[in-house]
Amino acid sequence: MKQKRSFVLDEEENEAVQLFSELGMPKNLAKTLLYVSEVKECCSADIEQGADLRQPEVSVAMRELRKRRWITKRDLKKKGKGRPVHIYSSTKPLSEILKTFEQEKLAEVEGVKKDLSKLKNIIVRGKIGA
Repeated sequence: MKQKRSFVLDEEENEAVQLFSELGMPKNLAKTLLYVSEVKECCSADIEQGADLRQPEVSVAMRELRKRRWITKRDLKKKGKGRPVHIYSSTKPLSEILKTFEQEKLAEVEGVKKDLSKLKNIIVRGKIGA
């Protein structure tokens, strides 16, 4: 990552976002995942700036990443009154997350293969399209 005021996704990371997207991961989820995996800890505002996302997009992405247990959240109390700031960090290296994502995609491919095979059998038996 290149550093300006905060970290921002660089060209290579944007290419990775594009590839994740082409493989079926929502772009905002990929951007958030890559940003958080590159920093030790961050808050939503850091992600918004660094990944070029809006606050609601970050919230939706974080909900999914936490559901998958790829990201953890802790609250940091502010001095005085006010809501705590959510601090996020990655639970495992990006390489391990990629392995999990790869397994999910390969399972989807197997499912598609099975469905295509069933469809071929139905059509070959001559009940459809005769």
